[in-house]
Amino acid sequence: LDTSSLLHLNNVVKFNHTAFTQICQILYFHVLSEHLLHTKEILLCLFSVRYLAKLSSVGSIRDEETCERLRGLIQRQVQICKRSVEVMDAVRRGAQLAIDECQFQFRNRRWNCSTLETMPVFGKVVTQGTREAAFVYAISAASVAFAVTRACSSGELEKCGCDHNVHGVSPEGFQWSGCSDNIAYGVAFSQSFVDVRERSKGQSSSRALMNLHNNEAGRKAILSHMRVECKCHGVSGSCEVKTCWKAMPPFRKVGNVIKEKFDGATEVEQRKVGTTKVLAPRNSQFKPHTDEDLVYLEPSPDFCDYDPRTPGMLGTVGRQCNRTSKAIDGCELMCCGRGFQTQEVEVVDRCSCKFHWCCYVKCKQCRKMVEMHTCR
Repeated sequence: LDTSSLLHLNNVVKFNHTAFTQICQILYFHVLSEHLLHTKEILLCLFSVRYLAKLSSVGSIRDEETCERLRGLIQRQVQICKRSVEVMDAVRRGAQLAIDECQFQFRNRRWNCSTLETMPVFGKVVTQGTREAAFVYAISAASVAFAVTRACSSGELEKCGCDHNVHGVSPEGFQWSGCSDNIAYGVAFSQSFVDVRERSKGQSSSRALMNLHNNEAGRKAILSHMRVECKCHGVSGSCEVKTCWKAMPPFRKVGNVIKEKFDGATEVEQRKVGTTKVLAPRNSQFKPHTDEDLVYLEPSPDFCDYDPRTPGMLGTVGRQCNRTSKAIDGCELMCCGRGFQTQEVEVVDRCSCKFHWCCYVKCKQCRKMVEMHTCR
């Protein structure tokens, strides 16, 4: 069942999300029963960055009526959707961006980002206040800001364009020109659309404070790594005039930054400072976290074993591991001490690639046998 089939199913049931959800649940329990990893196509149905996956599964969002049919959004998000319909396709792309980046960053860990919730039947990985939840919220907020900003710069949206606040001559002597990314608009939209879910519940609970903090940390991963790109103008490639503009970092860089923050996340608890409730390190010997750090409220499970009582806990049986690595992707840690099995498998690689003028690369297909190690 591929992506187009899932979208076709969605059209057949005419956005009847009850029927579509039932189909997804059947797929989900099939995956669990076979101890298989979710494919990207099944993830489009089953796996989401919270409510955002709904946007990935319905195709283009072109009118206010579609906003009403997006299950999983709270009423205030529906209202934002109606006011900003043209922006929602960028939000949908941001959802897929977050999914892909999460899977890349956790591809070699016990939890490989295959169990985020689309509906209540899904596991507790995101609903608990763990490090993994912190990462998911941060990458979600960042992906919305990134995708909306990119849509502004590419001229897709009438409401925004390039950032023209950057102009004139810089202290370094170059001319500000070109299309600077309008990150201010993307961040503002992410704050209004993503954060409203937590703000609508009030900001007094520990979990709301945690989510809002991590949302902002995700956006700061972009803001703190904005870069200056330049182009030289002059005769024969000389740089008589240099024009520059501000650009976002590649989203892979954003994912790397948030993953580093995940590795160094701070366990916190709620405390009262005067009349204000704040999050502070649970261990008072640790230094306070910054606005760019991720925070979490409770330890993560070990993710070793499949637990039928906890949907989403797939365990690591059948996962590939690295026999020679001592890191988390190594068989000893990935397989949680259960051991692993080795088998010879045939893989097809591109080889003997040659550049042909002009302008393409032609490769042969080579078959070879390799050892594959999987957890027992």
